[in-house]
Amino acid sequence: MLTNLRIFVMNHQKISSLHINNMCFCKIRTSLKRLKLPVPLGRNYSSLPGLIGNDIKSLRSIINPPIAKIRNIGIMAHIDAGKTTTTERILYYSGYTRSLGDVDDGDTVTDFMAQERERGITIQSAAVTFDWKGYRVNLIDTPGHVDFTLEVERCLRVLDGAVAVFDASAGVEAQTLTVWRQADKHKIPRICFLNKMDKTGASFNYAVESIREKLKAKPLLLQLPVGEAKTFKGVVDVINKEKLLWNPSSGDGKDFERKPLLEASDPELLKETTEARNALIEQVADLDDEFADLVLGEFSENFDLLPAEKLQTAIRRVTLAQTAVPVLCGSALKNKGIQPLLDAVTMYLPSPEECNYEFLERISRLLLPFADQHIEIPLLTAGNIALTVGLKHTATGDTIASSKSSTLAAARRAEGEGEKKYKQSDEIERILLAGVEIPEPVFFCTIEPPSMAKQPDLDHALKCLEREDPSLKVRVDPDSGQTVLCGMGELHIEIIHDRIKREYGLETYLGPLQIAYRETILNSVRATDTLDRTLGDKRHLVTVEVETRPTETSSAMPVIEYAASVSEDLLKVSQEAIENGIHSVCLQGPLLGSPMQDVAITLHSLIIHPGTSTTMISACVSRCVQKALKKANKQVLEPLMNLEVTVTKDYLSPVLADLAQRRGNIQEIQTRQDNKVVIGFVPLAEMMGYSTVLRTLTSGSATFALELATYQAMNPQDQSTLLNRRSGLT
Repeated sequence: MLTNLRIFVMNHQKISSLHINNMCFCKIRTSLKRLKLPVPLGRNYSSLPGLIGNDIKSLRSIINPPIAKIRNIGIMAHIDAGKTTTTERILYYSGYTRSLGDVDDGDTVTDFMAQERERGITIQSAAVTFDWKGYRVNLIDTPGHVDFTLEVERCLRVLDGAVAVFDASAGVEAQTLTVWRQADKHKIPRICFLNKMDKTGASFNYAVESIREKLKAKPLLLQLPVGEAKTFKGVVDVINKEKLLWNPSSGDGKDFERKPLLEASDPELLKETTEARNALIEQVADLDDEFADLVLGEFSENFDLLPAEKLQTAIRRVTLAQTAVPVLCGSALKNKGIQPLLDAVTMYLPSPEECNYEFLERISRLLLPFADQHIEIPLLTAGNIALTVGLKHTATGDTIASSKSSTLAAARRAEGEGEKKYKQSDEIERILLAGVEIPEPVFFCTIEPPSMAKQPDLDHALKCLEREDPSLKVRVDPDSGQTVLCGMGELHIEIIHDRIKREYGLETYLGPLQIAYRETILNSVRATDTLDRTLGDKRHLVTVEVETRPTETSSAMPVIEYAASVSEDLLKVSQEAIENGIHSVCLQGPLLGSPMQDVAITLHSLIIHPGTSTTMISACVSRCVQKALKKANKQVLEPLMNLEVTVTKDYLSPVLADLAQRRGNIQEIQTRQDNKVVIGFVPLAEMMGYSTVLRTLTSGSATFALELATYQAMNPQDQSTLLNRRSGLT
């Protein structure tokens, strides 16, 4: 059985702590029991960085590249923008592979899960390490489907820079906005690659404008396309005023020529490029004071005299400051524009020493990742990304230290000598690295093994998958005893089901997919309860009075308050038990058994007989709050989704008519080249099986994206229908 792997980033400051992300079991094919140099599995790989044949040329060159020459980057985008194809070309031109893989053929390096190859999408992130012109690049290919947003989130946590890939015919799409916001949250510098410039409907100007308008970013045009759609054949280097043309007879895109733009041969293109270069210089000067002084002092009369190196250095500064984003273009599928993209990665994205982290990580056993292959290494220097083996009780978001004493020492060094002293627990808390925000699941269904004898095997499989994928939640229904899967979407649960079969050899049965509703109350109610029990020779007596009321602002957790009349001495010994009781009862509302939200609970009176256990206090509080919730007017809340449908004009009317039947609320209809983009809200309950319906309505030409927006109150008629259906009356 494979050992679980973790991916982590080495940092440049010398503090002993480790922040980890889970890597999937199935992402590693070779057994870790005997770690050897990787053997090609179904693909023709070139030598790995630092290797000649099967011999290590220089182990130090693998493990210890200069930190300034390291780039830790991620590839992120909306689904089908071409992330994996771009990654595949990067690996080929860097010499990592000897043949070009294709998503449609199911033979790419980073999409090697069976589910990924069957569906042609990325489901879990994969890391690869390669060299490019003297730089070590650690690259992570991330998913683009909304069901696997958490994969992107936890990868961005360990990256220093990112390449955002766009479909040049579509510009900014729904999931583009999501991953861009994630990169903003983690303060990650990025560059933009406008892919699919050869595609019908591709528009460089449209894509750039969508970046400016929708992402509120400032695009720096470092390239211009030579042609668009069917006429696309190369790019113009704006900084050096050169054109790069790929040889049409070169099937793999390795052969291209770089020519200076001349007045005699390319007058119009030269004029356009000169104007673009001047605009770029002015734009960078507005963002960088040092560059502005240089331009105004020495080159104000003639921008043509400004050296390319000076402009590139300034672009790097504004990119790292995240005040603008460089924009390049190409076609990964047609093998154009990837080499300049790699040059831009090394030139404009940061090395680990240019990123502001606070900790260095240290661990005993390390692996260097090459997608589904790996090589064991004895050590790793600051700034690198690697895998570690054998951590059985860690999960995404954990911070690991070599010992408690080293953790405390790290905290003191971080604060500086002679500063205010803190408690040990405070010091440890202050050096914890930020975790990841895990979204709440919106779908759930029951899962059953083929026989009760297989239940322990199913429990083990689900425990492993849940630990590996924090967006998957597993619980046991207290009434039926059934195991319940909670996930981010239909595809997410379908993938989990398939993995249990393939990886753990279990044929399981899924119940009907159901919606994760919430419940709340509409009015204020008071209740009183007394619990009086004698166990053995000890009497346990508690009397509680609580008030439940709706909150003014949205809150997923109950807001707990205490009246002034409640004794502080009693609270000191019973507050934890009280709050445990409140939280437990709010996990299951009185209508559907769904979690309660937007509820405030005030404890008005608490009388405890001496010797009463905290368990009895907690039980009494739970019963009293439950009584109050049942007396209140109750409301079911349903998940409301942001919806974006991209459809041709010919099929717009049937799509709108169908959404109207699904209680959809259309906000706007945008024009995107020859397509229409329908943006609105729709209840998740109405979107079950929508992908099949949309495919039928539009002959497979439309696409859609869903993302949780909020929870909204159901209208009385829909709520009554739902409750009757759940109770078996309809």
